[in-house]
Amino acid sequence: MIELTLPTMTCGHCVKTVTRTVQQVDPAATVEIDLPAQRVRIGSARNAQAFAAALAQEGYAPQPAGSA
Repeated sequence: MIELTLPTMTCGHCVKTVTRTVQQVDPAATVEIDLPAQRVRIGSARNAQAFAAALAQEGYAPQPAGSA
């Protein structure tokens, strides 16, 4: 399971965009979004960097691990 924190994910529209972006990288991926915590969990065999790069391109750059 890949878990990313997306500080710029703040609304329902963001959730739809993040979900669509993840599914473009891997159509078989499972996506769980915790909007209040600004976290997305992705179930996929693909590399986390592929998702991070695609999300960053859409304006949802993941926060580095360990940052608060």
